[in-house]
Amino acid sequence: MSPAPTPDPTVRHLYVHVPFCPSICPYCDFHVLTRRAGLVEAYLAKLDEEAARLADSYDVELDTVYLGGGTPSFLRDSELSALVGSVQRHLGWGRVENTLEVNPGTVSTERAALWRDLGLDRASVGVQSLDDATLKFLGRQHDARQARDAVGTLVGTGFRVSGDLITAVPGQPLDRDIHGLTELGVGHVSAYTLTIEPGTEFARRGVTVEEDDERRGFERTEELLTARGFTRYEISNYALPGQESRHNLAYWHGRTYLGLGPGAAGHYPVQRRARGDSGNGPAARPGEDQTPSGSDGILTTRRTNPHLHEWLAGAAGEDDPIDGHEFVTDALFMGLRLRDGIDLADVTRRSGVDVRARYAAPIDANVTRGLLTLDGDRLRATPEGWWVLNRVVTDFLEEDTADGG
Repeated sequence: MSPAPTPDPTVRHLYVHVPFCPSICPYCDFHVLTRRAGLVEAYLAKLDEEAARLADSYDVELDTVYLGGGTPSFLRDSELSALVGSVQRHLGWGRVENTLEVNPGTVSTERAALWRDLGLDRASVGVQSLDDATLKFLGRQHDARQARDAVGTLVGTGFRVSGDLITAVPGQPLDRDIHGLTELGVGHVSAYTLTIEPGTEFARRGVTVEEDDERRGFERTEELLTARGFTRYEISNYALPGQESRHNLAYWHGRTYLGLGPGAAGHYPVQRRARGDSGNGPAARPGEDQTPSGSDGILTTRRTNPHLHEWLAGAAGEDDPIDGHEFVTDALFMGLRLRDGIDLADVTRRSGVDVRARYAAPIDANVTRGLLTLDGDRLRATPEGWWVLNRVVTDFLEEDTADGG
């Protein structure tokens, strides 16, 4: 008999999507747009309403808040202050970490001080490269000098700073980019391979990325950052000791989180606040499930909000109910991205699915291929397994299909 699942009904993480950007990069496929008169004001008013509704619906004790986009730092000072005020008033604030995504061209000493005063303590800076030719190719509006100045200002203002890099760009001086970024004092680096997504300007131009360049960047980045004391704790993320992104770790560990704003994705518990509970307000709306897990076996729900104009008009988000087997598949796909992998006993407890028994065949096959290792209940991807992780997870999906799951 499979164990009863034990999901955590309390939500401890919040993602806020700010869709506004000064310009649209040719590789970007996120929900972003340039600002127009009245649009930011309408966004902030609707955001406040949505934050209040989430507070009324879920038990929330935030550990982390992440303001992403788009370009949250592109908001004017009064606008960002209003956004943070809405979050704090309705949902509280992160007790562990509060991150702001930052475009280098928006940073000044005065603004960095304001952001710290608002309670933001971590900055994820879209450096992408410290080479002007590479930045021009990527369509970035800042140059290398602005990127260096921005990181230096944020470090000097007391932020924990993460620098984003894009690798496998034609002609990119990757070694120089990594040397330069680490010398600026960042404690974290996110390094993502340039990916050409359908519908982007790069796709329309016919830009391609060679697999050999992708693999070379994948391996060289680890070599260079490891030599500088960084640990690759996730496929694309490196940190000095204690500098890991607590918010992103929540994603990779399959925790629930709120998604606030247009285009925002969230991962919600089935259990909602019971009517009359003390705290942020009344609970679930009539007809909404208030049990720890749904009677139909649903453990959690992933919800993606509509894009800005539909969101402003009150359109509902798109829900994807997650049962035990889907929970396991998600846990594998996300957790195997981590250097520490996943604890199969913990996933079994949280999903109600005996993972070791149900997925014995794909586990054994991928261990034999050298793509996974299994030490007790700890399942990890090897470096080669990271490179073909989609293929590894597909084996687990196929096992579900074969069993009619």
